[in-house]
Amino acid sequence: MIVAYFVVAGILAFLSLATGLMKIVRPKEKLLAMGAPFAWANDFTQNQIRGIGALEVLGGIGVILPMAIGVVPVLGPIAALGLAVVQAGAFVVHARRGEKPYLNLVIFALAGATAVLGFFVLAGG
Repeated sequence: MIVAYFVVAGILAFLSLATGLMKIVRPKEKLLAMGAPFAWANDFTQNQIRGIGALEVLGGIGVILPMAIGVVPVLGPIAALGLAVVQAGAFVVHARRGEKPYLNLVIFALAGATAVLGFFVLAGG
């Protein structure tokens, strides 16, 4: 089951790190210039966007590192739950704007699966 955890957590970590780093590095204006998928950035300040990006980066690291090195491994599934909360918030933002938040639902489900697998692994399953 640990292999399944790392496969699912690896995908989640990749997505979280990629999107989080983009939000940290790119200015708000460049995000808005990327078109409709980033129109949500109008509703947030530059610092809020960077804060969301930092949460995603920390969550991406958190789902892999603790389980991989065996130091406080419970932080892995807890980080996945945190990423699920971030995606739930993103879902609400996109839904309020009348956008289709399908990708947020997929990542939310991926984060939930990562958390469940992680807790099963820690329980000895």
